[in-house]
Amino acid sequence: MGIGGCIGILAVGAILTFAVDWHMAGVNLDLVGLIMMAVGVIGLASYVSIFRKRRVVEAMPVMDERSRHYPHM
Repeated sequence: MGIGGCIGILAVGAILTFAVDWHMAGVNLDLVGLIMMAVGVIGLASYVSIFRKRRVVEAMPVMDERSRHYPHM
């Protein structure tokens, strides 16, 4: 699940919790919305932490004056 999916689940959960006034027998939509928001936040946090670990910055090798003119050094 990508960043868009996590934000989408978070948004649907917020809509169910705060904006919907439906009453269904046996289903608490406020609780379902809170669970969806928690899943969205956990998914977003895990995606960001995994994405941060993948970004590796490699240092370029230092080239001095001799290695520029003589590539076999």
